[in-house]
Amino acid sequence: MTDANDPESTDSCSLTEEEVEPKLKYVRLSNDLKNILSEEAISCIAVHPRFLCLGTHWGRIHMLDHQGNRVETLINLRQNPHILSVNKISVDSKGEYIGTCSDDGMAIINGLYTDENNQKLNVGKVIRAVELDPLHYKSGSGRRFLIGDHKLVLYERTFLKGLKSTVLSESEGAVSAIKWNGQFIAWASSLGVHVYDLSERCSLGLIKWEEPKEGKLTDFRCNLSWSNSTTLLIGWVDTIRICVIRKRNPIEVSTRNLPAHIVDPMSTFQTEFYVCGVAPLESHQLVVLGYPKDRDSETNKALRPILCVLQYKASDYIEICTDSLSMRGYQEYKCDDYHLDCLIEENQYFIVSPKDVVVASLYETDDRVQWLIEHGKFEQAMDVIAKNGGKYSIVTVARLYLDHLLSLQQYDEAARLCLRAFQNDKQLWEEEVYKFVKEKQLRSVSAYIPRTADCRLNPHVYEMVLYEYLQLDPEGFLGLIKEWEPGLYNTKAVINAINDHFNKKDANILLEALAILYSHEKEYDKALTMYLKLQHKEIFELIKRHDLYSVIKDTIVQLIELDSENAIQMLLEKDKIPAEDVVQELEGREEFLYRYLDAYDKIDSSGKFHWKLVKLYAVYEPAKLLPFLKRSNNYPIQEAFNICKDKLFYPEMVYLLGRMGNTREALSIIIHKLKDIQMAIEFCKEHDDMDLWNDLINESVEKPYIMTKLLDGIAGFINPELLVNKIKTGQEIPGLKNSIIKMLCGFSLQVSIQDGCNQILVSDYFNMHERLAKVQQRAMAVSVDTTCGLCRRDIIVKDHLRTDVVVFNCRHFFHETCLPDKYNLEFCTVCKSRKP
Repeated sequence: MTDANDPESTDSCSLTEEEVEPKLKYVRLSNDLKNILSEEAISCIAVHPRFLCLGTHWGRIHMLDHQGNRVETLINLRQNPHILSVNKISVDSKGEYIGTCSDDGMAIINGLYTDENNQKLNVGKVIRAVELDPLHYKSGSGRRFLIGDHKLVLYERTFLKGLKSTVLSESEGAVSAIKWNGQFIAWASSLGVHVYDLSERCSLGLIKWEEPKEGKLTDFRCNLSWSNSTTLLIGWVDTIRICVIRKRNPIEVSTRNLPAHIVDPMSTFQTEFYVCGVAPLESHQLVVLGYPKDRDSETNKALRPILCVLQYKASDYIEICTDSLSMRGYQEYKCDDYHLDCLIEENQYFIVSPKDVVVASLYETDDRVQWLIEHGKFEQAMDVIAKNGGKYSIVTVARLYLDHLLSLQQYDEAARLCLRAFQNDKQLWEEEVYKFVKEKQLRSVSAYIPRTADCRLNPHVYEMVLYEYLQLDPEGFLGLIKEWEPGLYNTKAVINAINDHFNKKDANILLEALAILYSHEKEYDKALTMYLKLQHKEIFELIKRHDLYSVIKDTIVQLIELDSENAIQMLLEKDKIPAEDVVQELEGREEFLYRYLDAYDKIDSSGKFHWKLVKLYAVYEPAKLLPFLKRSNNYPIQEAFNICKDKLFYPEMVYLLGRMGNTREALSIIIHKLKDIQMAIEFCKEHDDMDLWNDLINESVEKPYIMTKLLDGIAGFINPELLVNKIKTGQEIPGLKNSIIKMLCGFSLQVSIQDGCNQILVSDYFNMHERLAKVQQRAMAVSVDTTCGLCRRDIIVKDHLRTDVVVFNCRHFFHETCLPDKYNLEFCTVCKSRKP
């Protein structure tokens, strides 16, 4: 709200505390009310769902609608009903009759639409309170009303249309307030608040009120309000009390002669301000109009009035929200200059000062959202919309929130907001993403931009994102190229952009991106070139994925240089690249050729490249040469021997000479080059050639240490006598005695074994011969079921002329007459087994 001293500011009433979400919103009434207040000051108000009724200090009554426009009724057409200030206005529940009272001693009842039941009563005393029966409009209700001066008097219409008065209570001082609710009447005197039961015509008791520390109780207006049929709200001075009328126990009523109802105070608490009005809100919540106790520290004038929403307990309260109101002329007003009335059903609260009327109402969903937006609380606004709906949409708020976040440079939060609010709405994304373009922050939103099949944006959007990354974050650019599907954007356009912005600093990153993009464009030769420049191992995956084996022949050497293990494994894949082509390409790089052929030999048993492997093993891995020579027959032996001879590979030469038949030369190499007598002995044993043994023996004659080893190793292969005879008389041979003893023991053992074997053989021979003889001499049973192997008739017949039977060891039986040559038959005609 604008400054309170500006009488023309009539648009709204704002709050001084703007960061806490308000419970109520405010609107200042204007229209015809503005003209009224320019001349008069309000003294009281009565609110009805159909209209407002204002009383002024000039004694006038004004009927207005809820927007401040004058309502044409009989009351507005009349002259001033009072000559002094109007103290109280009361309206029946249907809004057809209005009762007013004034300092002039007059109590007037006027109909809005008829003058038939009007009443004008002069009591000759100041009347502070008048109250119409809520059912005053009913013709049979007695048109009752209450007047309070120094006593509480009930007036009602008699049969002859006269007025009958009944004093309900003699008051302790002036009656300052009356509120009628059904059968109950609440009214205030100088001692406190009384509750009267009209049905039983008795008082339910007095609620005493303490005198204030400053001033007297009668200096303050008592504010009464019924929140429902049994709950009474009282605000007086700085104390609020909530009372409930309940029924007594029936037994208690009958035995003690007590009223049927009792008033129970359920909550009493003191506020930090003076109470100008109290009204119900929600369960256990009140709206209270307050007048600050403090004064302005500089001018000593009154402070702004406040409107509080309180949640009450038994003896305390919680302040939910407090709004400081800028009412016109508030500096000059006292506590009783302010009034509060409400329309409970509509949650509207009318705050009145002599020169102002402000309407407070609960913040509805749209009001809350509007306030939250205005105060930058967009998250809460979207939560409210999601829960309660309203005229605002989440997208509308999200767009405003997005602008707010971008203005604060909170780009990541803005990007996440887009995902949450826009989801898969293609149009919204394409409209809002340009806001990030202006901020050069497409990078922030790149992770959230939809890329699914059901929501793909214009390719230009993805290209803008890639272009920004290319300029500001090349590594991020490469990451998106790897992550995004190529169908999202125009790959040729991106390739052109890379070429236009190529720089040496990011050369490797950009080359890798080009390789990926060229593969998307199926320009695989260019992609391979990029990977080779980068020496990037992704090239192998590219070759396998797109079956590029046919185009890599010229790059085989480079591939092996990049990663020999992966390259060779790829080259060995069956039916992909001919081995002949690989060998041809690797001829100039023997090391690579060796690695390839060594691996190739493990998967191919044809041995077609073994002739190359001999030399390659000799150069790069000699340890594998001898095993290779032994397991392969697919190499030229003489060429292999020459290679080994050049390299002085003696074991390999021995093996090859052995294969070539030149065993004596091989033995010479063993003896003279390898100097391995044990190997020489084993070589002689392997070839079992007497000439080799003689050569070895001749070599040992002059070398006693050889003689000893020969004596230990020749037993069982040659006659030891040949070696012993070669020993010269007097020649010293180390360990000769032991060697001879060992040789003789070995020879003796051999002879013993041979004798044992001969004995076993002879014994087995005779045993088997004996068993064979017994088997052949054993009788063979012939049963009645036995048939002839030729005629298939029974062997045993009654005809004595055909009883001769021939039996073979194979248990085939024949009639002698059935055999073709019974006198010259040595074998069974069925299985060729010999006759026993």
